[in-house]
Amino acid sequence: MADAQLTPAPMAAPGYGKRTAPDQAPRSRVDFAHLPAREAAIAAHIDRLPDGAAVDIKTLAKELPAYGQQAVASALKALSAAGHLRRFREPVEGCTQWVSRSYFSRTARDDAWWKTFLARCPRQPTPSPGASPAQEPVRENARKERSPAYIALASLGCSDPRLTLSAAECAALEELAAEWFARGVTPLEFARILTAGLPGVIHCPGAFTRKRLIDRMPPEPSRTAYALTPPAARIMECTGCGVPGRPAALPGGMCRGCRGDARPAERLDEARAAVRARVSQLRTMARASR
Repeated sequence: MADAQLTPAPMAAPGYGKRTAPDQAPRSRVDFAHLPAREAAIAAHIDRLPDGAAVDIKTLAKELPAYGQQAVASALKALSAAGHLRRFREPVEGCTQWVSRSYFSRTARDDAWWKTFLARCPRQPTPSPGASPAQEPVRENARKERSPAYIALASLGCSDPRLTLSAAECAALEELAAEWFARGVTPLEFARILTAGLPGVIHCPGAFTRKRLIDRMPPEPSRTAYALTPPAARIMECTGCGVPGRPAALPGGMCRGCRGDARPAERLDEARAAVRARVSQLRTMARASR
């Protein structure tokens, strides 16, 4: 345990990893006294990790060599059943990619609390894997959190060097670009439309981009396009196997199969139903984006 405390915590990929649940009680020596020794030790370790740290089974087993992967997996299920851990899946801002996050609460919560948290917590913008090159031309403003519209403008130079914009130009055009995204355009479509059919030489990329943003502004979506119920901003998934489901179907954060309540045939039916639900949700998001 001492070595794990001295070594920097391995971080998960951007957007993944641990997230700290809100409204917790102050840290004390008896936070996990109600748990068995193994679960209490693993819970205390996760509690000390920063947000964004990797908390998957393999990583935790490496950080805590006293326990193997099987023991860590069993402990995580126990922490979920005790109300300390839940896993949620949410889409990356601007695309259909999803990330899994493990929310940890030092204070044990019941299923009703986690259900309320799932419903009221808004989705937070998540940087996509291609966002880091987009921030290269604007390093002087790296400390300021940038909107998806700003990042998309800064990314144009990666798609075509003739549209490389300065930080000041990105800031000046940010509002216009944001209107594109408000009308349902994805980052990939944004870059494709603005960089299509460029002239050989562009003397003023900022002015040229402004004209294209105005001239090629997509039409406002019809109101009927949003009459459908929007897909959930965040869904719960089983702590054990990762299958998505509604909170009512995942008491203690686990599906029937991981709780040992379902027979093999029922587990297969549940897995198929989860796949169908996921495909349906992605189709709904694609239609809304178009």
